[in-house]
Amino acid sequence: MLTNGNGSIQMMGHALHPSPLPFHNAQYEDLSASGLAFVVAADRSVLSTAMPGEFLGLLNGSDDGNRSTHVFAVELDTLFNADLGDMNSNHVGVDVDSLVSTAAESAGYYDDATGVFRNLTLISRKAMQVWVDYDAGATLVTVTMAPLGLPRPKKPLLQTTVDPSDVIDDPMYVGFSSGTGVIPTRHCVLGWSFSMDGPAPPLDLSKLPVLPRVGPKKPRSKVLLDVVLPALSTALLIAAVLAVVFFVVQRRRWYAELREDWEDEFGPHRFSYKDLFHATDGFKDRNLLGAGGFGRVYKGVLHPQQQVVAVKRVSHDSRQGVREFVAEVVSIGRLRHRNLVQLLGYCRRKDELLLVYDYMENGSLDKYLHDGRMPTLPWHDRYRVIKGVAASLLYLHEDWEQVVIHRDVKPSNVLLDGEMNARLGDFGLARLYDRGIDPQTTHVVGTIGYVAPELIRTGKATPFTDVFAFGVFVLEVVCARRPIGPQLVSIVDCVIEHHHNGAIIQVVDPRLLVAGEYQTEEVTLALKLGLMCTHPLPNLRPSMRSVMHYLDSGQLVPDPSPSFMSYSMMAMMHNQGFDAFIKSSNLSSASIGASSCVTILSEGR
Repeated sequence: MLTNGNGSIQMMGHALHPSPLPFHNAQYEDLSASGLAFVVAADRSVLSTAMPGEFLGLLNGSDDGNRSTHVFAVELDTLFNADLGDMNSNHVGVDVDSLVSTAAESAGYYDDATGVFRNLTLISRKAMQVWVDYDAGATLVTVTMAPLGLPRPKKPLLQTTVDPSDVIDDPMYVGFSSGTGVIPTRHCVLGWSFSMDGPAPPLDLSKLPVLPRVGPKKPRSKVLLDVVLPALSTALLIAAVLAVVFFVVQRRRWYAELREDWEDEFGPHRFSYKDLFHATDGFKDRNLLGAGGFGRVYKGVLHPQQQVVAVKRVSHDSRQGVREFVAEVVSIGRLRHRNLVQLLGYCRRKDELLLVYDYMENGSLDKYLHDGRMPTLPWHDRYRVIKGVAASLLYLHEDWEQVVIHRDVKPSNVLLDGEMNARLGDFGLARLYDRGIDPQTTHVVGTIGYVAPELIRTGKATPFTDVFAFGVFVLEVVCARRPIGPQLVSIVDCVIEHHHNGAIIQVVDPRLLVAGEYQTEEVTLALKLGLMCTHPLPNLRPSMRSVMHYLDSGQLVPDPSPSFMSYSMMAMMHNQGFDAFIKSSNLSSASIGASSCVTILSEGR
């Protein structure tokens, strides 16, 4: 009954539907649902329990902000929600495990011509395009947008840092997500393009499918209004998929290692490439400690223990079995001596090997001998360095459970700690074998000037080849001259010539001679000991135990025997054959004098 029947006049009544009904499929042109997002998720179960509306089908109320969900998204949000920290109802945001964006900007772009920011309305039903890129090295996400058909602006809309280790697991699901609220909204993806290792191929917009038409045919203006949001979603998500897939793949490739089941037995000796990468700030040049033909060394800080280390990157020697090589690295890591640089472990990645050592504050001995910008190293420090290296070689040759041949004794491989104590390091060429076993023939490695002559002939590294290199090292420490000097004159020839002329002190580092800060007896002992160790016949060289006896006792070192030959004679031995030369030569009458250095070329550094 709209009016009663009691005879009252001029009354009225209403009976209306509780809510108004749309006519002609009327649209709410100024309103939208919560929008959509490109998503990378570790577990589909997280998405299956997600909620619509402001959660965009990504998370639910309990998962939002949970770092274990491992969800990454680029959202195109068209609904303001203060609880999620939205800046407005028209923004682009980067989400990591939460709908509270780590970075967000109002939708728009920067005009290349003027640099002015141009606003873009996400629900304007005007087609737009979005580019999303990820730089794995800089861990940087970049988002850029512009009207469809406009070239990509040079200045991005937003940039933010995202550490892939915080969100990316393997494998990951990649796709799209959206959620509707009280207003019906359709989201359509018409096409997308992406690349895992570089720029994605450009989209051919003419080949995109036509948006599906819903309801009766409308005037052209109405159709455009209906198409805007789906078209916008398509353009934005095409670029988003491209960028994030690239993001995922690059992250995996960036930290990729070579790891096999047999390496499990080596346990803590294996470092992850990711830890070493972050410890050295991505192997930046500012952390470079030194470089040579055999590798580059970087300073690093391992987290969270804040341990300072030196990381050496070298090419892996494929001629030796990988398993045997790593086994030797781990064995060397068990060496313990106060005059050795501790080898902490290794990492294998692609075609390179990374060796991790204790960090030595004062760097290599080489720079104190040959870099004029460094202060002069006093004689008492030099003599202590010689004794320290001798002690380390004695330990390697005779006092450890196996025989260790270093094969590359030289000043650049002798490091100085905070108290200027010598530490022999860089075991990249070292070889181990059991006592009583004849060492195997191998390819010749080492550094020119330090390689013993018999090693060229036999290919067998023995403790006496290390003794030879130590002898050259001693002469270099005393004289501050390279093993091979100008006009290819060897330091051994130079010292033996001065010794026979009765002027051996004249070869001492001129900086020590000027200052007068040296012990004549110790200098003479060191020079003669260096000559004994560099004797061309290995059986006439002293053992490292005898060397330590001379250094500790100060006992006089015998003069070099008449059979001591110059480098020029060693060249003849190398060219004509070692045994034939010995049989055909009168060693006692061998001439001794300065001569050009033999070209003892070797593989290695």
